[in-house]
Amino acid sequence: MLHRAVVLVGALSVVALGCGKTDNRGSAGAADSASAVVAPTTATKVGETGGMKTPESVRYDPELDVFYISNINGDASAHDGNGFIAVVQADSTGAATKILVQGGKNGAKLDAPKGLSLVGDTLWVADIDHVRAFNRRTGAPIADIDLSKEKVTFLNDVVADGSGTVYVTDTGISLAKDGKMSHPGVDRIFKIKGRTAVGISADSLDWPNGIAWDSTSSRFIIAPSGGKALRTWKDGDRAATTLVDGPGDYDGIEVLADGRILVSSWADSAVHVVENGAMTTLVPNVSGAADIGVDTKRNIVAIPRFNDNKVDYYKIP
Repeated sequence: MLHRAVVLVGALSVVALGCGKTDNRGSAGAADSASAVVAPTTATKVGETGGMKTPESVRYDPELDVFYISNINGDASAHDGNGFIAVVQADSTGAATKILVQGGKNGAKLDAPKGLSLVGDTLWVADIDHVRAFNRRTGAPIADIDLSKEKVTFLNDVVADGSGTVYVTDTGISLAKDGKMSHPGVDRIFKIKGRTAVGISADSLDWPNGIAWDSTSSRFIIAPSGGKALRTWKDGDRAATTLVDGPGDYDGIEVLADGRILVSSWADSAVHVVENGAMTTLVPNVSGAADIGVDTKRNIVAIPRFNDNKVDYYKIP
């Protein structure tokens, strides 16, 4: 059963849900040379939302000033119908926290929701082998694109390009109940126009996980799970290109308004920033840092802590 709790840390208080893996400009995007991670900078923790259930992705809505948080609520590969999407008020003024979408309720189907993307009033969600869409205000189901016949194994992150066309990564992995990972699938990116999805394969995708749109260079930045290099890619490219090297085992990725790139890594339990061709540790010691989101009004990065059932918030210096 879900209940509400208030958590206050430093300058930010976040209304939290309680109950009880394992958009955009780019001066940084112009760099194409490899670089190692250098010494950490300082980021200040300003709050946290507890009581999540295997939170995987956070997406900020600047118009409604809320965070959407996808909760797998169990096995990341299981068709168990119990996933949900929570809404947290970003300004922490005490507005009611709610469940926007819950599998099995109000006509919604949701198994293990991961990446999220907003296009107008539509919230797009990657859900194992389905791409689902819901109204961002009401949670009403809008679309359900079944890609099971395409033999996808792990739809992971969702992003829209400058025209509003939606792209979804298929990491190609499978997670067993004991947590062991295999890679039986194909590294692909699916392009969705209307209600039709087309699979795109390219070299050097390296188990594509997070994906972000760099509007200045009109290209995507890909954070792979299976390689140490962040990649750049344009629709139509035969191969992705190295942007910068780092620890690898990446998850979420965001391009900031000033051109810097934020990326989370499971390899060293950190969130890094890419600037001027170098990757620097921004937030260390955040184990299970999954698909991050950025509050563009307050310059705060929201970090879903996959194994700790919470979301941490850090001020970006």
